Amino acid sequence: MLGSLDAGALGLGCMGMSEFYGEADETESIATIHRALELGVRLLDTADMYGVGANEELVGRAIADRRDQVVLATKFGIRRDPADPTVRGVRGDAAYVREAAEASLKRLGVDHIDLYYQHRVDPSTPIEETVGAMASLVEQGKVRHLGLSEASAETIRRAHAVHPITAVQSEWSLWSRDIEAEVVPACRELGIGIVPYSPLGRGFLTGRFQSQADFAEGDFRLTTQPRLAEGNFEKNLAIVEALRALAADRGVTAGQLALAWVLAQGSDVVPIPGTKRRKYLEENVAATGIVLSSDDVAAIEAAFPADAVAGERYPEAAMKTVNR
Repeated sequence: MLGSLDAGALGLGCMGMSEFYGEADETESIATIHRALELGVRLLDTADMYGVGANEELVGRAIADRRDQVVLATKFGIRRDPADPTVRGVRGDAAYVREAAEASLKRLGVDHIDLYYQHRVDPSTPIEETVGAMASLVEQGKVRHLGLSEASAETIRRAHAVHPITAVQSEWSLWSRDIEAEVVPACRELGIGIVPYSPLGRGFLTGRFQSQADFAEGDFRLTTQPRLAEGNFEKNLAIVEALRALAADRGVTAGQLALAWVLAQGSDVVPIPGTKRRKYLEENVAATGIVLSSDDVAAIEAAFPADAVAGERYPEAAMKTVNR
């Protein structure tokens, strides 16, 4: 549960269906969304910046005849220049909140968004202004629940004082555990659900990538992820190999064990592993059936110690946009 929102145990991140992870395949992506709904995965996560709106349009087409089966989440706040999508900025002023919401509703082809996140906190706009504008969308029936992404514990508390925050989305996995110190306790104090993105370490924790050559041409991970840079890649792969050995002893994949670890963090945690293929979706859903004891969790953490991870999760400039 995400606060009062029943989003199921597992969601589906849709970002890679349109951009960042190599060549897109709309037919398979839509089939993956439909298969997710068949398997009981209800939470679909997108954002207006994914594919510069294209991902919202894709999700909208996929759910057009099955809207009532979906908990639809999207995000605003990272603004990309349509002429040059590599140019980005962050906006959270009230006028932009209203503008972004209307644009997302149109692209998605829906009359309301179930969970609307601020994608990144705008340091030039008080969070009270941003959330106040988001709250107005709730009053108008255009949005049902509010969320924040990559916000600090202090920002979460300030936002929640303006309007109840249902969910906080942040990267959380075996190799990204920084939110455990302050963000997770703050969310639990306030009754806010937690939505971990990249719970499989952008696919690296599955063990599928044994060398940099295993990534598709144009995959953004090789150029933007310090943990996959030469030197760090090899060190982190050694830890993944330890995870793979532990998973093999249980008869599951490394990815399933890594995802089961995230799921074991609490009933208020709903991870959104991203995929654009039914094969990997089904593997991820199967992880919800893995029950870990406290001893199992301890063994996984011993095999994959957080302090052994080499490299930051984002480049230096991008790290300045998180936890603020």
